[in-house]
Amino acid sequence: MLSYKLNIDKKSEIDPKKNILKRLDTLIHQYLTPQILNARLEDLPIQFKNPQPRPWQPIHWQNIKPEQVIDIKLEVFLSILIGAIETEEPIRGYTQTSRQYLEPIHPQLARFVGGIAALDGTMLELGLWEKEERQHAPALIKIYKQLTGKHPSFTLHTPKTYELLNNPYDDLYRHGLHRVITEYSAVCLYLWLMAHTTGTLQQVFAELLQDEINHMTKFWGFGLWLFPESYLSRIGSSLRQMFVRQNATQASHIQSTIHLFRTFRRMMGVLNWNGWSWHHRLELVYIFIKVLHLLWRWSKNLTPQYLEQLFVTED
Repeated sequence: MLSYKLNIDKKSEIDPKKNILKRLDTLIHQYLTPQILNARLEDLPIQFKNPQPRPWQPIHWQNIKPEQVIDIKLEVFLSILIGAIETEEPIRGYTQTSRQYLEPIHPQLARFVGGIAALDGTMLELGLWEKEERQHAPALIKIYKQLTGKHPSFTLHTPKTYELLNNPYDDLYRHGLHRVITEYSAVCLYLWLMAHTTGTLQQVFAELLQDEINHMTKFWGFGLWLFPESYLSRIGSSLRQMFVRQNATQASHIQSTIHLFRTFRRMMGVLNWNGWSWHHRLELVYIFIKVLHLLWRWSKNLTPQYLEQLFVTED
């Protein structure tokens, strides 16, 4: 198993008033280098054979303080935490839906994502994705309790279930696009939260971020391998549709774009988007653009031969 090194933005602890965009650039360059992305992608065959969750660094939860929140009102920050908890909590539903879409196409990745389930739905083995992601909601709850002294009140939502519409490849295309964009959105959100925090609070978001980068990278690479002709263009088109709110009827993938826009709108709703200041909104859009551009450049070096070595496995 490859080792993971925790990279905390030490400069932010020295200068909490450092320009947020510069802090974002620093974090992006620390956590999303091509070397890191390649390493996360290349350990997938190892995880197929011997799945091991990424260990977190020790966290001293009692050291989390309200003053570690930078350049954002605490009540807005707490509302974002609530939204993140609501999004992260139903991980079992996410993993099992993805497992069902993946099983006819790539059983090993299906197992990595959602483990093994009996015919009646009983879990026989947890997937590595679930083992890592199920730490997120409890961590966010701990942050909230440490900042307020209270347990957060939040609403659980039910993820979309598996639905066979066309054929397994078409269905996985649609679902996989949705999964990659939600993971990418989580990466951008946790980068933004790291830029607005310091100390132990920032350390927790660093752990969440590293998990999301790990999973996003693997799903992104899988999509490039399975759908090499249209994957990147479709991600770009869908994101443009969501951000500029173009008429979905102009796209050839109408339903996928509509579903993605609804997901994005729901996600921003639970994150209290209406309570964000305009400069905070622009910061998040800045991250979305920077990270997407970085992923685009990285993808150009992922040749079909390279991806085949990672995803073509022996039965």
